[in-house]
Amino acid sequence: MGPTRIMAVRHGESEANRAHREAGSAPLVYERGDDEVTLTDLGRAQAAAFGRSLAGLPAAETPEVVWCSPYLRALDTWRVALEAWGAGALPVTVDARLRDQESGAFARYNLAAIRQRFPEEMARREAEGAYAFRPPDGESLADVVVRLRDLLADLREHAAGRRVLIVAHDSVVLGLRHVLTGGPDADLAAVLEFAPVLNASVSVWDHSGLVRFNDVGHL
Repeated sequence: MGPTRIMAVRHGESEANRAHREAGSAPLVYERGDDEVTLTDLGRAQAAAFGRSLAGLPAAETPEVVWCSPYLRALDTWRVALEAWGAGALPVTVDARLRDQESGAFARYNLAAIRQRFPEEMARREAEGAYAFRPPDGESLADVVVRLRDLLADLREHAAGRRVLIVAHDSVVLGLRHVLTGGPDADLAAVLEFAPVLNASVSVWDHSGLVRFNDVGHL
């Protein structure tokens, strides 16, 4: 049977998101580890807005259980959202399969810095395509999809008949769109047409299929 409803929210703006935005096309080296990145003031405001939007949902659409990435920016998004929602504590499962796509050797760099430091790898990325490319010691989007299939199998067993909120990352939301629409792996590249997944955006699926995607109307 599985969950009756899956809602996925990307974390609010992080310090790394802001640093990348401010760097623009200039090379950037970000010093903090991916799992340690926290929210900016804007990110906390976005998370609070998401929480208030949960308070406005009809009872039949409100989440009953939460599955969250272990990365700090996702955990903080849920903490701020829950406080703004004002609901009682929900069961929360922190699951490493919801972590962001691992960038490996590219983790601390923006695209401009990667092109500067790893020109041969960037050429390989352009040749293979962004969804299939796996950076050194990192993951491809296809790798993210593999772990999401495993996660959803667990949700079918452990969250059957329940409404699930997933708090995670842009790569996870894109991967969910691919997996939950049931497309063959060969069509995974098409999901990149729906990027970027915006900070604090909401995507929802129920038994009828995709209800809304990358929605930021609550912000």
